Amino acid sequence: MVQLTRRGALRGAGALGLAGSLGACATPADSEEEGANEAAAPPFRDGVAIARAIANGETTAEAEVNAAIARAEALNPQINAIATPSFDHAREAANSASGPMAGVPTSIKDLEETAGVQTLYGSQGFKGFIPETDGAFATKWKAGGLISIGKSTTPEMGLTASTEPVVTGATRNPWNLNCTPGGSSGGAAALTAARIVPFAHASDGGGSIRIPASCCGLFGLKPSRGRLGRMTDASVPVDISVDHAVTWTVRDSAALFAVAENGSYDALGVVSEPLSRRLRIAYAPMPLNGADLHSDVQTGADETAQLCRDLGHEVIDFAMPFDGNRFTDAFVLYWASGAAAFAQAASRFSDKPIGPDIVEPLTLGLASLYQSRQADFEEAVAYLVAFEARYHALFEDFDLILSPTLSAPPLEIGELDPTAEFEAGFAKVTDWVGFTPPMNVSGAASMSVPLAWSADGLPIGMMFSGKRGDDGVLLQLAYELESAAPWIDKVPPLIA
Repeated sequence: MVQLTRRGALRGAGALGLAGSLGACATPADSEEEGANEAAAPPFRDGVAIARAIANGETTAEAEVNAAIARAEALNPQINAIATPSFDHAREAANSASGPMAGVPTSIKDLEETAGVQTLYGSQGFKGFIPETDGAFATKWKAGGLISIGKSTTPEMGLTASTEPVVTGATRNPWNLNCTPGGSSGGAAALTAARIVPFAHASDGGGSIRIPASCCGLFGLKPSRGRLGRMTDASVPVDISVDHAVTWTVRDSAALFAVAENGSYDALGVVSEPLSRRLRIAYAPMPLNGADLHSDVQTGADETAQLCRDLGHEVIDFAMPFDGNRFTDAFVLYWASGAAAFAQAASRFSDKPIGPDIVEPLTLGLASLYQSRQADFEEAVAYLVAFEARYHALFEDFDLILSPTLSAPPLEIGELDPTAEFEAGFAKVTDWVGFTPPMNVSGAASMSVPLAWSADGLPIGMMFSGKRGDDGVLLQLAYELESAAPWIDKVPPLIA
């Protein structure tokens, strides 16, 4: 059996290595069909409400799962967010679901193994791989009563920020079908934004919960390292990836957090109240790597800082005191080591040599980068390990950091094409996502909140980040922001 996660890929990499201008999409004019979809949309009900309705006998798990499947069949041809459907599995599971979220339909990201359902890891190299058992996070969600209707699309091994894998084709953003929903949890965000499911499983190794949440107008909490999964083991030099969800409501995120807590911290339980104390918030609107900031993003960030002031928080102008180029270089080399390990795993499974028949040019480019710089790998790892303490030392003077989630609104499909020339293409990725990776390296809690909108009406997420263990503070602040600047009625043109 293959058990391949970002953690596993980086473990394999340890064995190998250690023994431009980004314009926003223009929003097209609404078509008559899109207007009809919006007019006919039923009242929205989030996952907590669905679970309560099932528990109270107002509906059944079977009815909710079948309704989600019907929505998927109607809209997925337009957004292409399901890598492998599991409708029959879902209908069967609905007969016996139990747990705090029993019967609520959702999806599992294609990087997480699910028993009896093809897991592609977004790659041609894993066509036909059907796991015999569930991955660790899928097991937790199943125990909580959640029912997956399919595997949500992801870029190959989650290695880039737009979900355009060769194996399944581009996933499209319900806010604008010409735009990316982000990545790597792009399919999860597209399914949730289109209201096919109330929330979806997502994972984050460099921003992959927060990036698609920003692109699709959703709430996305990246948990602290170890909070919802295993602590770092000795074979992984820096454990950067975590699992959680993208959601419409903060309370769904809080409920799912409680489902997946594993006892490595004092349990939060279900966080349900807004923040009562006032915070000192460091406002850091410029990307760490010096990338240009889109004017709509700058405006949204300034307005969010003012919103926090209006709520009584102290907001302090701040610049991240790190060498952005040094950080990016070390992070990309570490990321590339995972790509190299993944390419080897795809070769073993497919019984084909590493090449474009089984992995994409982006993956090959990253693997080649790692191979050419193995001599620098140990130094890069040492820098990243030391970065955690440097990051956490910032919080002696304030409680949280506010920044944009991305340097620009959602990009057009093709801007981050994984088959394009590697160096220029990946430079676009790092410019767009310059805000998110430090929290993965430090293990810190971080969240993207849908508080801003471009001139074209596209979502722009604002990111609040704390220390490792600050998940509860972030959820409480998110409740306050959700009440002060509600986003639940802001819906894309394409919804179920």
